[in-house]
Amino acid sequence: MLDDLPQKTEVTRFVELDEDERAAYEGCRLKAMADVAAASNRKRMGMLLAGLTRLRRFSCHPSLVLGSDVIPSAKLKALAELMEELREGGHRALVFSQFTDYLFLVRKMVDEKGWSSLYLDGETSLKERSRRVDAFQNGEGDFFLISLKAGGTGLNLTGADYVIILDPWWNPAVENQAADRAHRIGQRRPVTIYRLIARGTVEERVLDLHREKQLLSAELLDETASSVLSGEQLMNLLK
Repeated sequence: MLDDLPQKTEVTRFVELDEDERAAYEGCRLKAMADVAAASNRKRMGMLLAGLTRLRRFSCHPSLVLGSDVIPSAKLKALAELMEELREGGHRALVFSQFTDYLFLVRKMVDEKGWSSLYLDGETSLKERSRRVDAFQNGEGDFFLISLKAGGTGLNLTGADYVIILDPWWNPAVENQAADRAHRIGQRRPVTIYRLIARGTVEERVLDLHREKQLLSAELLDETASSVLSGEQLMNLLK
């Protein structure tokens, strides 16, 4: 029964961008607004969605937009500190992102620190998916890096007692499904869910939408946001 599940705690941890990262983000935001303003009516919605996606990716790691590691990622640094804290406390964690190239950067950082991890995304075969889940449940890996889309349902990962969501999904229900991979029948320890949010970015505005209980369809990720949000609502995310 659900009443028998251990306690679940949700924590939002805000990450402050440093001066260079903040300036570069602002440059991307202003360019996105200029591109939308210059676009024809027919192309405006597509330009708006593309701009929002770039800002969401930049909030994760500047290199996902700029294509180089010249500007360090405050969020990746904060993640490394959180992971170190969890390891020292004897905890294991699921780490979710909707961007697989961001997970590759996280995986590189984990490898460089000599920590152990497993990885899963939509390209993982069913056989390998099952093998990796079993391995994690049997104690292999400090962290399980999972794409949010691939790990939202159908996984039992009670070997973790922490969940880290690296970037907010348009639809918070999908995030909750991901968190429930650890908080489910068979879990005997309290579960803590961390959400890492880049302060003053589009991520914070998406959180505001969550708080307003505007449950947004995952169709947004397929660039059909106009069926869910008005152009004005989308522009407010960009401002």
